[in-house]
Amino acid sequence: MNNLFKYLGICILIIGLLILAIPTLSGSSSNSILLVGLGVVILGYLTHIILGRRVQ
Repeated sequence: MNNLFKYLGICILIIGLLILAIPTLSGSSSNSILLVGLGVVILGYLTHIILGRRVQ
């Protein structure tokens, strides 16, 4: 179970990158979608740092 939590931040980062890639590939980029993608990437980065320190 600890191994799963160890990679939770990376999974959230990948989801954020997919959110950022979808508008880029479709050709339309609205600021709201890009802000949501940025928020998810930052959340994944912070989750990776916090869980990386706690789960070892």
